[in-house]
Amino acid sequence: MGLGDNSERRDVVAFYALTAFAALIYMLPQAWIPALAPLRLALLTSGLAAGLMALRRMGRAEPLFFDGVRGVALLCFSGLALASVTWSVNPEVSRFTAIELLKLTAIYLTLVNVVTTPRRLAVVCGAMVLASMVTSYGVIQTYLTGTPETLVEGYRAHWVEVYADPNRSAMNLALVVPLAVAFLARKESGWLWRAACALAVVLAVVAIVTTYSRGGFIGLSVAMALWAMREQRKLRSVLLGVALALGLAVFAPKSFWARNETVATFHEDASAMGRVYAWQVTSRISLDKPLLGVGAGSFRYAWHLYAPPQATRAYVAHNIFLDVIGELGWVGLLFFLVFAGGATGGAFEASRNPRVGWLARGLAASMAGYLICDLFSGYILSSHLYVLFGLAACAQRIARAQEVEESANVPEVKGRLVAGLEGSNNAA
Repeated sequence: MGLGDNSERRDVVAFYALTAFAALIYMLPQAWIPALAPLRLALLTSGLAAGLMALRRMGRAEPLFFDGVRGVALLCFSGLALASVTWSVNPEVSRFTAIELLKLTAIYLTLVNVVTTPRRLAVVCGAMVLASMVTSYGVIQTYLTGTPETLVEGYRAHWVEVYADPNRSAMNLALVVPLAVAFLARKESGWLWRAACALAVVLAVVAIVTTYSRGGFIGLSVAMALWAMREQRKLRSVLLGVALALGLAVFAPKSFWARNETVATFHEDASAMGRVYAWQVTSRISLDKPLLGVGAGSFRYAWHLYAPPQATRAYVAHNIFLDVIGELGWVGLLFFLVFAGGATGGAFEASRNPRVGWLARGLAASMAGYLICDLFSGYILSSHLYVLFGLAACAQRIARAQEVEESANVPEVKGRLVAGLEGSNNAA
């Protein structure tokens, strides 16, 4: 794989379809224009990107890049989810979950095969930053116009579809903040693009505050702290981080801080106790079915079999790793950890690259924050997760390709230098 013009000309339509998909998971145009709902634009664009990528490789007899060990681990994870239909407590739900997971796996593989240059990586990340403003606006608008009857728990903002859950709204918006800040801190960014990124950051932070998500707040804080520590221009990064923290401290309502303070008194909070009960259920499932779990997507359907008597309401696992253990056992967790750990490590490795390091540091921070959020909100079926991890894998692949090109150019440069010196000696 090269980094030059040839790579830019490959998979052009697939790349634009993939970029559109990355934007659509935030824009949700069907929420604003109901007539678009039957088109299923996100599925259409992702399917088009994957199909064109696969057809091109079959037509030209080019190998499909499976992203090494972590890609194989993801394929095994998806395959295990599909196989879990045979032992699931709810086979129909497991079948649906497995099919959706296979779609997300296809999106991941499409990303690592199509996003092969620094420019393409920046374009996809930039599209997500811009599109996130639509989600932020939707969440904020719901908060401003909502009533105790329409807001979650009477006061927490949300939006539609995947963003109907305040926690998912917060974590998916927290994902784009380090990316937007990375564009802001880059000196090559134009003033108009910086203004757009700054607006995206402000809207995202305001929207996160209105969701009152404790996990989202913690994840965002960790992500921005990590970005500031790893950014090469320390003063600029610290100033941006301080400005963000001050803005949050000044504009966040007292009720936001009051809810975050309940972390210390979780036993008095119904939402927090729901997590405790969910973790107890996971423990009991693990003791009963340690290797393979109760089946993909079947955690809530197994609740009544393993929950303590006082836990009458079924919750999700509220922790992605415990969710995997409960649904696909320790075997599934092994596959997921290899995949997630490999992608995260790839982002940190690419952070040292002089060409894509500035954006890779933003991706690494986003991944760290997102995984922190996932400790409180477990969602195996999340397009945002697989797009984020795919972009991290792309950053590592691009960085490694550049290193290979540079190492290949060193002998050539040395050869020209020696030849020049020998020519000079002969002339003398």
